[in-house]
Amino acid sequence: MSRSHSSGRASRFKGLFGIRARLVMLALILVVPLMMDRVFVLENTRAKQIKLAGDELMKLAQHSATAQREIISSVEAMLRSAAYIQVASDKTGRSCAILRASLRVEMPWINSLSVVGKDGRITCSTHPNYVGLDVSDGAYYRKTIETHGFVLSDLVISRLTGNALLLANYPTSAVEGGEPSVIIAGLNMEWMSKLLSGIGERPGVEAALLDSKGAVLAAQPPGRDIVGQVYDGFEMGQIKAENDFGSTTITSKDVKKLVSFVRIPGTETSLVVSIDHKAMLAPINRDIQKAYVQLTIVSLLALLGAWLVGEQFIIRPIRMMTSMANRFGQGDLTARATGARLPSEFKPLATAFNVMAAQLAERERDLIASNDRLTVMASVDMVSGLANRRGLQSRLEFEWLKLQQVEGHLALMMIDVDHFKLFNDTYGHPEGDACLGRVGETLAGIADKTMGFAARYGGEEFCLLLPGADRSRAVEVGEMVREAVERLLVPHILSEHGHVTVSVGVGAIPPNAGLAPTELIEAADAALYAAKHQGRNRVVTHGLIGAFVPPVSMAG
Repeated sequence: MSRSHSSGRASRFKGLFGIRARLVMLALILVVPLMMDRVFVLENTRAKQIKLAGDELMKLAQHSATAQREIISSVEAMLRSAAYIQVASDKTGRSCAILRASLRVEMPWINSLSVVGKDGRITCSTHPNYVGLDVSDGAYYRKTIETHGFVLSDLVISRLTGNALLLANYPTSAVEGGEPSVIIAGLNMEWMSKLLSGIGERPGVEAALLDSKGAVLAAQPPGRDIVGQVYDGFEMGQIKAENDFGSTTITSKDVKKLVSFVRIPGTETSLVVSIDHKAMLAPINRDIQKAYVQLTIVSLLALLGAWLVGEQFIIRPIRMMTSMANRFGQGDLTARATGARLPSEFKPLATAFNVMAAQLAERERDLIASNDRLTVMASVDMVSGLANRRGLQSRLEFEWLKLQQVEGHLALMMIDVDHFKLFNDTYGHPEGDACLGRVGETLAGIADKTMGFAARYGGEEFCLLLPGADRSRAVEVGEMVREAVERLLVPHILSEHGHVTVSVGVGAIPPNAGLAPTELIEAADAALYAAKHQGRNRVVTHGLIGAFVPPVSMAG
């Protein structure tokens, strides 16, 4: 049971796929692995490209961070020297002059040098305007005092000019015998940006130096005026104390970037190098797009080829064979498959079809002949040799429609053998059948003479249909029937006449749309009933013009 059920399901599943679909699937099976392999290679290439870009960004960031660290180290060394000089010159009273003279020309990344006294005010500076400024509230100043070491500040806004500043700080207390003062160097932000110029020249690559709060100290390329602003999309929390470098991906203003970051050793500043994903992957994306287009074209060509091959060598022959089978099924018994137009694989099928078609054509002819014989047998009464009730009904409907179109008359006689049951009981059924046969022969002869149609209606009842006959003509023919049967002199001892007689009921009508053929039968049957009621062996007519009129007796 389960095996047959699963077999049925498999058959239904196979039925979902036509030949063309199967060929297309075969082509896909051949092409898809190649496509997948190519896609896998391209996607691997994309992944490698991203990894190489990340590695390169990290190298750039580390290289630039090293350059920045060298600058900051030189500043720290210079500040350490200035602190020694400051401590030594305090005893001579010339410390400020010596400080101004110590700002070396070969250090263009330093804009100014200042000394902050115990009270947090600048006592000496290479920029006289700075003297007297109170910086005690600066976080960088307090941190320098607390740590007794080198401190690089976050971004600071100058109170005099409003410009962004980066300050390097070194306490004189770090020098033996030094007073608790601080040497401050203002760094040249433009110079620090120049150190990043090698990175910013690459397409899609940006570099930024950030303080501990994420504010931009320097940036490349120079077209982006973002110094002093918080760097977009990058949180300083991503740089952890135990992880001073790394890579991440950020999205800023709907632009996806790959970012590498490095903390500059010994400071709170970090260098961030980023590249636009779109710019980074543009070349490989173009190659991938070309490859996808090529794969699509190859796939379409393969599918089209499979489709055309299936159409030419499989579907077209099948369609031709189907057309021949349809023609044959529609009754064209001459339909045959032409083998010359078919591939060699289909020629045996065409030959088998032609043989089958020839055999079916012969059987069709035999079947038609048999059906004709059966039709005749189905419409003929075997006892009387006349048409049966079915045959009468078909002929009546035909004559009714025909005479309705030409506005002619139609008459019908219902003929009943008088006392036929007594005849059967007296002489037996074989003699009864013989009697009915002689009556049928008589009616057939009269039908030939009058262009009528005779039939056995059932039992001992007969009908005679007279197309074109009016009421008077029908009565005349009815008398012919009654007299002809009486002249047969078939013995019937229980009849008052001593031989077989018939009663005839006549109905006559001009067919029209307001009447039906059954009404003509009912009229003739009513007239027959009247004939039998009036004594039998007589003709009674019933005129039907829209409604019944009383039957008229024509006694014999």
